[in-house]
Amino acid sequence: MDRTDVQSMELVKRQERFASFHGLPVGVMPGENLFVPEEDNSLYFTYSGSPNVLEVKDLHYQVNLGAQIPWYEKLAEFKMPWEWNKGNETSTIRNLNVRVNSGQMLAVIGNTGCGRTSLLDIITCKDEGGKIRSGEILINGILINKHLVKKCVAHVRQDDQLLPHLTVRETLSFISKLRLPKSYSEEQRKKRVEEVIAELRLRPCANTKVGNEFTRGVSGGERRRVSIGVQLLWNPGILILDEPTSGLDSFTAHNLVITLSRLARGNRLVILSIHQPRSDIFQLFDIVLLLSSGTTIYSGTAKDMVQYFSSIGYPCPRYSNPADFYVDLTSIDKRTKEQEAECLERTRFLAQTFWDKVKDSKDFLWKVSNEENKDTAPSETCVNSPIKSSEKVILMDAREADQLPQGFHQFSVLIRRHISNDLRDLTTLLIHGFEALLMSLLIGFLYYGQGGNQLSIQDTIALLFMKGSLTPFAVVLDVVAKCHSERAMLFHELQDGLYSVPSYFFAKVIGELPEHFVFVVFYGVPIYWLANLNPEPVNFLLNLSLLFLMVYSSRAMALWMSALLPTMQMSSFLSNALFTATYLTGGFIISLGNLWTVPYWISFVSFLRWGFEGLMQVQFTDLSYSLSLNNFTITVPGKLIIKNMEMDSYPLYLCYLVLIGIIAGFLVLYFISLKFIKQKSSQDW
Repeated sequence: MDRTDVQSMELVKRQERFASFHGLPVGVMPGENLFVPEEDNSLYFTYSGSPNVLEVKDLHYQVNLGAQIPWYEKLAEFKMPWEWNKGNETSTIRNLNVRVNSGQMLAVIGNTGCGRTSLLDIITCKDEGGKIRSGEILINGILINKHLVKKCVAHVRQDDQLLPHLTVRETLSFISKLRLPKSYSEEQRKKRVEEVIAELRLRPCANTKVGNEFTRGVSGGERRRVSIGVQLLWNPGILILDEPTSGLDSFTAHNLVITLSRLARGNRLVILSIHQPRSDIFQLFDIVLLLSSGTTIYSGTAKDMVQYFSSIGYPCPRYSNPADFYVDLTSIDKRTKEQEAECLERTRFLAQTFWDKVKDSKDFLWKVSNEENKDTAPSETCVNSPIKSSEKVILMDAREADQLPQGFHQFSVLIRRHISNDLRDLTTLLIHGFEALLMSLLIGFLYYGQGGNQLSIQDTIALLFMKGSLTPFAVVLDVVAKCHSERAMLFHELQDGLYSVPSYFFAKVIGELPEHFVFVVFYGVPIYWLANLNPEPVNFLLNLSLLFLMVYSSRAMALWMSALLPTMQMSSFLSNALFTATYLTGGFIISLGNLWTVPYWISFVSFLRWGFEGLMQVQFTDLSYSLSLNNFTITVPGKLIIKNMEMDSYPLYLCYLVLIGIIAGFLVLYFISLKFIKQKSSQDW
């Protein structure tokens, strides 16, 4: 059988399935050009492991509504911590039974709040705030747990969390270095990436940036396929997708589901949630699970759905989309109490009717008859069918999944990915560089009017404090915004076990050092020479290194705040509060000797205080200033100025050591926050 015959048979099967939805004779279609054969239907990427079976038995799941509310919202409502988890418990899933085999694609459909996402979260062991009251979920007869799910289940979330400035090929290449077994050579990794790109039809955009809502890149459908490719790289046997067509136009959504159908035919078990698929998407599903208020209204093949509902008195109007019609039929209308009661009564009747028909079956699927069922399960037969010689197959030993790269390898990959993504973001780099240079020139030219004359003592002291305190404030805001833009991706990648917290921590800290150094040079050098500060080269280097440590202290503090708090607004607020505290206790606004007890002790951990004291000693120690008093000229040694400002309590080297210690303290707190606080973004609550 040649390839044309294979495509023709596939087209005929799809036409037969759609015709059966509405009772049309085979060959009679509502439109001539509704279905077209795919250009390339070969299986590039076939799962080579043993077929999987996923079973959900008598599942009853309850959610505590109070636990679903973020803690900071509860705090805003002035609730005590012991009252946070008090709330009404509601059943989101009731008596759910379903069985899916490799080679099948199960679509979970239903109205909003029917329990689609809850079911996927339970299967992937990522449910929070809920509790399984009864029932069990089995994979190949084994009760699910996080370790089992991590080995054989890939979860594609609704939102695409990808670095926007990397190309499609680079994104998959970096993930392959983290997710594929360490026994794989570089050549094997490249081959795997290219085959995933081919399978997901991403070749035309392989060298295009991924992009996001702010950066131009690939289309929404292509970005969603990249997210699938990230999970497909390690060749999982079970693929679970949460609303994969959300935000896509109908044509793009249709092509995406065709891709998922092809992946299912490659000996995979595919489960996806979808709200109301259009008719040509609906007919691609092997099994449909229709939920309403957590109860099963229908579970069976897509082609038999219309016949089932017709048999119980709810026929689908001709030429209507069965998915739209039956989701609307089972939706709860809450506009009035009478309508809500009527909808609930109908839903209870439909759920009970379905349960009465399938409670004695093994797989809890509604079937017309045994003979017809054999003809309507092509996905199961394709699992064991031999793969044609023209098809490429990728083999991967399932045991290799436990031999993933660790330690330094993860760090080296993450730091390369981090630097590559940042260097591609030329707009942000230029803005930060221009910001530093502009601030430097504004301050420098303010003092440039003195010409070659030495600045007055008062002006010099003010310049030193302003120089060390102005730019760290801007750095805090930039770091907080950037960290929170990456927070959702970090949360998901850590949850998937893509890398460890120490690897990410060191890659993040070290990867940002080059950008930080350039920023400090752009800011510090022009001010120093325009303002005619101490011209000695040693003093210049000491001044620049102190500025580097002061600005990096603010960066480390912002990193900690970003990891500690779940929203950008909260992180920005607390970062600004801490920065203001260090600013006020820096020794310039009010002398250190005049501070009362609390701010006096705060000054010991104020990086602006130690940086200002160090800058004062670097500038004034070796200089003398001349003061004119009537007809007299008085020479004031620099050390006397330092003493009068109470900035001589500690030697210069101690200022450097304390600043390094403050940075280390902030970084340790940042690491602890990454390690023990879930990096949920506001959209993950």
